[in-house]
Amino acid sequence: MNEEFKGQFEALLSKYTELMTGTNGEELEEKVRYWVLYTYIAKTMPALAKHWNALYPKGKEQMMEIISEIKVLNENHRNKRD
Repeated sequence: MNEEFKGQFEALLSKYTELMTGTNGEELEEKVRYWVLYTYIAKTMPALAKHWNALYPKGKEQMMEIISEIKVLNENHRNKRD
């Protein structure tokens, strides 16, 4: 991958994070990146996600915290727009 593509993709992630949560920043963008990847894996290969959850229970716990945080931020952002 070239640097131009990386920059363009980071801009996409930044905008997605902003539209989802009403804000952005490096730490939040990283959490959204993990959330997107985990959600995609869980939907397309649920057995893999289940295996990972069993293998790394602390990782699963942290992932659930990230998911909850993003969900709350998204709900708060949607409520502000209404």
